[in-house]
Amino acid sequence: MHIQFAELPVFNQDRAKQFYADHFGCETIADAPMGEDGWRWIELKFPGAETALHFNRRKDETPSAEPVMVLVDGNVEATVKKLKSRGVEIITEPQQAPWQPGRTIAEFRDSEGNRMVLGS
Repeated sequence: MHIQFAELPVFNQDRAKQFYADHFGCETIADAPMGEDGWRWIELKFPGAETALHFNRRKDETPSAEPVMVLVDGNVEATVKKLKSRGVEIITEPQQAPWQPGRTIAEFRDSEGNRMVLGS
């Protein structure tokens, strides 16, 4: 088995962990103390994916201006509809990717203000 890690900058680990569990069904595969300041080593796994998500410390809550990660999704439109119904900020509605005809993309912000891309 081979698991890769994608690193995501977060300010509030508990809030981010809950966001990805609630909206994407992520399972916690590690949550352990790391240092004396209360920061933890957290790894989340997306259902059916080989890549696990690891949280990096962000110094403040300033939202990212550029996308920080691309999540590949088989049904971007349905996922955006689900996220919207749960109050998640959608930055870009589903549309054809200008660089790749036939590929659908959309953008949203997670609980930490990270600008994320969903792509088919």
